[in-house]
Amino acid sequence: MDDDSARIHVAAAAIFDDQGRVLISQRPVYTHQGGLWEFPGGKLEFGETAEHALSRELHEELGISVEAARPLIRIRHDYPDKAVLLDVWRVDAFAGTAAGCEGQAIEWVAVEDLGDFSFPAANSPIIKAVSLPDCYLITPEPGADHSCFLHTLQQVLAGGISLMQLRAKSLSAADFSALAPAVLQLCRQFGTRLLLNADPALVAGTDADGVHLGSVRLRELSVRPLGDDRIVGASCHTLEDIRHAETLGLDFVVVSPVQQTASHPEARPLGFAGLQQLTEQAALPVYALGGMQLSDKDAAFRHGAQGIAAISGLWV
Repeated sequence: MDDDSARIHVAAAAIFDDQGRVLISQRPVYTHQGGLWEFPGGKLEFGETAEHALSRELHEELGISVEAARPLIRIRHDYPDKAVLLDVWRVDAFAGTAAGCEGQAIEWVAVEDLGDFSFPAANSPIIKAVSLPDCYLITPEPGADHSCFLHTLQQVLAGGISLMQLRAKSLSAADFSALAPAVLQLCRQFGTRLLLNADPALVAGTDADGVHLGSVRLRELSVRPLGDDRIVGASCHTLEDIRHAETLGLDFVVVSPVQQTASHPEARPLGFAGLQQLTEQAALPVYALGGMQLSDKDAAFRHGAQGIAAISGLWV
């Protein structure tokens, strides 16, 4: 279904506490998808904005007042009996103590434990979004001096990067395989998840947290590489790329170029409006890449992105 006016528009929240846990609630057994767990929220009333509906619903359902929230992801999903548009916001600050004001069960759950609960199908992309950070570091080429590269990487990771991609196209397979364990050791030291931009078969033989697929490799695949216990991301430039990533069941994609970049000056930028055209149609988290700086995060959020991916913008 392409007509949003025919969809049930729902504002939902991924509410985080000061321990990094997220709040979920259980749907009453007599409702649609009854008995399953969900991210709290409810339908927009006539003339309401999603942000206003979110505040109203969370006050009615949980007895809390939203103090800090931002867009997280928008999901369109077609069930056999209804079509929904989930307008999902991330709530990082609220006043009050959450309680099931309508008699519903609620649980504060560690993000890594969300897989232990049964959710409606439309919630799957939300679970992926809450498990991902708002910045995704892509390394520059390591060059010949790997010790210098690792020293700089250590400084970058110390700044709080929690997800990164080792991209080293200029290295031979042997040199890449030699560098990757040293990078992984640093990532483990700082609690950073590491994806390798490499052949999935090579990544399968390592302890890396997952693989990042270039757009060419993405198009060559017919099944998701690695298991569900590892992260799989991909580079996309078109809606067709995104649709293929969704078909494979990937965890996120990176869309580029959003702005002009020195590394690909010949590429025509999408702009934030072009980015939003893709995020509005995507059913998985999307990072904005291309000329991104930390100062661009808010714009990325407003245009439907998970956050930013960057090389120079996140490198010391």
